[in-house]
Amino acid sequence: MNRRQLVAALAERAEVTRKDADAVLAAFAETVGDVVANGDEKVVIPGFLTFERTHRAARTARNPQTGEPIDIPAGYSVKVSAGSKLKVAAKGE
Repeated sequence: MNRRQLVAALAERAEVTRKDADAVLAAFAETVGDVVANGDEKVVIPGFLTFERTHRAARTARNPQTGEPIDIPAGYSVKVSAGSKLKVAAKGE
């Protein structure tokens, strides 16, 4: 499902216009992005998804072509966890 299809499905279920559904989806994405960028807290949709920023320590890796060691600096990543209701839906139950 691409963004256009998602917006259409949201508009149909919520009985709003596609323009309004697209605005809500955009606002949701911006809000999650802002919270994750700050890293102070998680975004939790109970039973569905959790978004949080995680810290990745510096490490040494190897170039798979040459075998040469590469230093990878510390940084941040995003962790997205599925909630119980989403896991059940994925099983088809």
